[in-house]
Amino acid sequence: MAKAKEEFIEELEGEFEAEEAKPVSLGGDEEIFVEEVDELEQARAERDDMRDRFMRVLAEAENSRKRGERDRREAEQYGGSKLARDMLPVYDNLKRALDTVTDEQRESSKALLEGVELTMREILNVFQKHGMEVIAPQIGDRFDPQNHEAMFEAALPGTKSGDIIQVMTEGFMLHDRLLRPAQVGVSSTPSS
Repeated sequence: MAKAKEEFIEELEGEFEAEEAKPVSLGGDEEIFVEEVDELEQARAERDDMRDRFMRVLAEAENSRKRGERDRREAEQYGGSKLARDMLPVYDNLKRALDTVTDEQRESSKALLEGVELTMREILNVFQKHGMEVIAPQIGDRFDPQNHEAMFEAALPGTKSGDIIQVMTEGFMLHDRLLRPAQVGVSSTPSS
């Protein structure tokens, strides 16, 4: 019996060694494992793509918010520029009316002139309240193409080229934008 036992053990060991020498096959599990790795890599690629899309949409939303805020501020500051521009002739006419009044007319129409002056002051207060300021060049100032519009050039003795020799209308700024340039006459270099 001991011999049968030893033979049985040797037989089992032989079978065990034979099984160890055979290549191990996981059957269909190898293919499943490779497919799962591929799916995982594909899921990671999709995740990265989604993250990239999300970041772009987030940046676009932030840019849109900033653009909306800037547009709102500009609309608040410059939204009334058309109305302001339309009010400038009213200002010009009141100014001309006050500039042409003689001393004699001032005495005879004192109440009327007071009303016109009050109206002029009120218009200037409203302009100032809404960020409008007058560009009022003086004769002898240098011509500034950023704020002035040259209506004519003339050689005038005793002036330098580029000096303002006449102011036709005052200009206006609306906050930091030019609403209307001051219209001026400019001295040119006197001909020799």
